[in-house]
Amino acid sequence: MLQYVIESDTGRKREINEDRVAVHRRSDGLLLVLVADGMGGHNAGDVASRMTVDELGVRFMDADSEQFRSADEKTAWLSEQVLQVNRAVYEHSITHRECKGMGTTLIAALIEGEDCVLCHIGDSRAYVIGESMTQVTRDHSYVNVLVDNGEITQEQAEDHPKKNWILRSLGTEPDIEREMHHFSLAGISYFLICTDGLSNKLSERDISSIVRSKASLSQKGKAMVALANDLGGEDNISFVLLTALGEEV
Repeated sequence: MLQYVIESDTGRKREINEDRVAVHRRSDGLLLVLVADGMGGHNAGDVASRMTVDELGVRFMDADSEQFRSADEKTAWLSEQVLQVNRAVYEHSITHRECKGMGTTLIAALIEGEDCVLCHIGDSRAYVIGESMTQVTRDHSYVNVLVDNGEITQEQAEDHPKKNWILRSLGTEPDIEREMHHFSLAGISYFLICTDGLSNKLSERDISSIVRSKASLSQKGKAMVALANDLGGEDNISFVLLTALGEEV
């Protein structure tokens, strides 16, 4: 059974934590991991991320097991639920003046045993760590378009002044393009889903070093938060770190 630790820290420069993180486990063994990084004026990003995570959690816990019989069915269910929640968040934003323009990134991972279906919108990230560390998702960002067009290198993208310009966010439009992944967690020691408050501050080497240490899972989580804050802590820092290694939590 997967064990996990959840961390969500405001950071050193923000007054409000607009990230939302949750893990839901059903009696049939299915797991839904959710990480959302809200954005919008007047703290409306907090509303967008909270609505998204809460609503997806309710829908998951209430869903019939028949909807999750195969990977295709899981993918279809998750994609459709994210679309419906996107519309709900968008409708809220246009009917509540204080929430105009709000939105959120989203990583939603539906896990059964070693099977994982993942929905990705924005620049929150998912990593798998086995013999090496691999980024599963690709940021929906302006700088990645520049990289794809050959205008800048991946190394230049890491320090680009417009690195945080994202091209997709849940709730800002009535429809949203969802990036779906299906993969196996077999042979994977750790599965990390995080907001950019972590990935912008810690290198893959930093993360890998901490999670491979002999500390408990909760100590590893706190160590990553502490390092992100020590390196500036300009943003909210949130993540879920999962493992099937039977470590002390």
